[in-house]
Amino acid sequence: MVKSALSTSCTLLLILTFNTTTHAQSPLGPPPPTRVAPVVDTLHGIPITDPYRWLEDGGSPEVQAWSEKQFEYFKKYVDEFPGRKTLQREFKQLMWAGSVGTRSVRKGTYFFYRRGGRQNHGVLFMQKGLKGKPEVLLDPNTFSADGTTALDWTSISDDGSVMAYGKSSNGTERSTLYIMRTTDKAQLPDTIPFTRAASIAWLPDNSGFYYTRFPAPGEVPAGDENYYRRIYFHKLGADWHADSLIYEYTPDKTAWSGVGLSPDGRWMVISVYLGWSRAQVYLKDRRDATGTLTTIVDDKEAIFEVTPLNDRFVVKTNDGAPRYCVKVGSYANPAPDNWKIVVPEKDETIDEIGVIANRIIVNSVRNACSKLTMYSLDGKLEKELPTPTLGSISGLGGEWNGHELFYYFSSFNYFPTVFRYDFVTNKQSVVAKQKTNIDLSFLETWQVWYKSKDGTPISMFIVGPKGLKKDGNNPVYLDGYGGFNSIEKPVFSRKTALWLVHGGVYCLANLRGGAEYGEAWHRAGMLENKQNTFDDFIAAAEFLVKEGYTTPKKLCLYGGSNGGLLIGAVVTQRPDICAAAICDVPLLDMLRYHLFRIAKLWVPEYGSSDDSTQFSYILKYSPYQHVTKGTKYPAILFKAGDSDNRVDPLHARKMAALMQASTGSDNPILLRVDTKAGHGQGKPVSKVADEVVDDWSFVFKTLDVKL
Repeated sequence: MVKSALSTSCTLLLILTFNTTTHAQSPLGPPPPTRVAPVVDTLHGIPITDPYRWLEDGGSPEVQAWSEKQFEYFKKYVDEFPGRKTLQREFKQLMWAGSVGTRSVRKGTYFFYRRGGRQNHGVLFMQKGLKGKPEVLLDPNTFSADGTTALDWTSISDDGSVMAYGKSSNGTERSTLYIMRTTDKAQLPDTIPFTRAASIAWLPDNSGFYYTRFPAPGEVPAGDENYYRRIYFHKLGADWHADSLIYEYTPDKTAWSGVGLSPDGRWMVISVYLGWSRAQVYLKDRRDATGTLTTIVDDKEAIFEVTPLNDRFVVKTNDGAPRYCVKVGSYANPAPDNWKIVVPEKDETIDEIGVIANRIIVNSVRNACSKLTMYSLDGKLEKELPTPTLGSISGLGGEWNGHELFYYFSSFNYFPTVFRYDFVTNKQSVVAKQKTNIDLSFLETWQVWYKSKDGTPISMFIVGPKGLKKDGNNPVYLDGYGGFNSIEKPVFSRKTALWLVHGGVYCLANLRGGAEYGEAWHRAGMLENKQNTFDDFIAAAEFLVKEGYTTPKKLCLYGGSNGGLLIGAVVTQRPDICAAAICDVPLLDMLRYHLFRIAKLWVPEYGSSDDSTQFSYILKYSPYQHVTKGTKYPAILFKAGDSDNRVDPLHARKMAALMQASTGSDNPILLRVDTKAGHGQGKPVSKVADEVVDDWSFVFKTLDVKL
């Protein structure tokens, strides 16, 4: 039974005030000492004590020195694992197999990423014709000596002759836009800063483009530079300071805007996302000298993803269809009431669509596995493409008026493969397949269903050796996310493969908060319903134990980002449920999360403690406020990146300090803050390898898994 907000907070106040000086003695020895300097906030009449507020200041020399000592403490634990060198050798071999990427097509020229064995990053190649020789177009491995400068995104013009791309350093994702002419690989002088995750729309003649950027310092109040995403127009060769402001959503600084153009350049569509469940859409006829923006969707509780064509626009939406449908609208009568349903809602969830070869390609998921279907623009079902096994499709590629489709497929034991479908011959072929030096044919995948606390059926994938014995002796790694409309599907992972070849079992639960079963599934795990996500994960662990797959002593939990919040909540609510947990780039102090980095973007998903109603339900689960002195916590590894521009590493620092001071067990509470690293995107292979070996050394040692 959950206590009232008042009684819970009073208990927490006592805990946080008096649990900061003692901890159980671990065989590893005591953790580095942490200074206690309590700060008391009164939120909606309730006092909340924070003993480690000073650890929020990542720029402080004291905090940096403390983090370095924590890293040394962590390394002492993992470096003592006798199988560490074996893991290093085996994972390097896995990474040296390289990687392949799907294809984008521009007038007979193909663009794709491919990473060679020991390269830190995938290289962008250009290939003229299917049988042409691939040429290096852009090599991110040359950006910096240590590999910490990354290629964040690219936008290639419709004719393939010019490309915008973004670069960022140290995992920050704060990219600067550059322009390259692909015909001679010349770098143009245009440079635009503050273009993180930019949305780009090129004019048909390539004379300029619309784009999104964030404010420069001084354009908005200090601290708000991560918000106010605006749309501008840039003419090639011009100074970006003089770029015209095309659109900004003034009612809400956290709005996320994007821009698209019809192939002929006449019709502009501006989409504005207000969280992960609300949207605004505008339409503009660029031939209209008045420059009028027509509102076609006005702040509606639904998602609208619009693809503009020359004579119509195609919309993927969950408006009145929780599992999504596809509609087509006309520019003459663009209001939603006039849209025609061409792909109706079904008992599967539409993940993404593409307008390719004058068809609507629908990538949907049924029971969290991908399915690819083709429809005419008028909605006639043409074909369903078979998949090799239960798995995941992504990266739809092809031209709207072309004749071929590319997509990327993988599964837990099916190596990433790029397929090509030719609409002229109606034949499918393999374009590229990831090389491998590992045999996973001994594995089998099961999909099981179990009931959560409230009786809701939840699906979960279990991957293990064929003939897996359910005798309770299997080491199990349970993974979950459950948020932000994300769909967790079977995908190949080298990290997971390393676990599986050494006898581990991997499980992936499809928790509420994700979108595996549509928008209703998402809403059942957001805002006031967030506890459902945690209950679903706890029930997954209980199911695995009850059915004999494992025991708590052989179970490790994992979650990253929103999944890090999941782990923090589960280990504070049910510390008995596992022996180990990895809490990766997490949100943990949910009463203060929205004050840092870009976190105000997530208020529509979680709520904010600024609101009294939302405060009451956030307080009931916020992990940092639920650490209890004397509780026997499992071994926990908290991870963060010091340059993370999404989730501030303060969460991992504060939580590690508090749990080290509070735990009643001798299980280690560890902290790994990676330097020159962010949320994970753009991380060089060398850093990925170090991190994975550290992770598995922690898990193998803690669960006593022998190599």
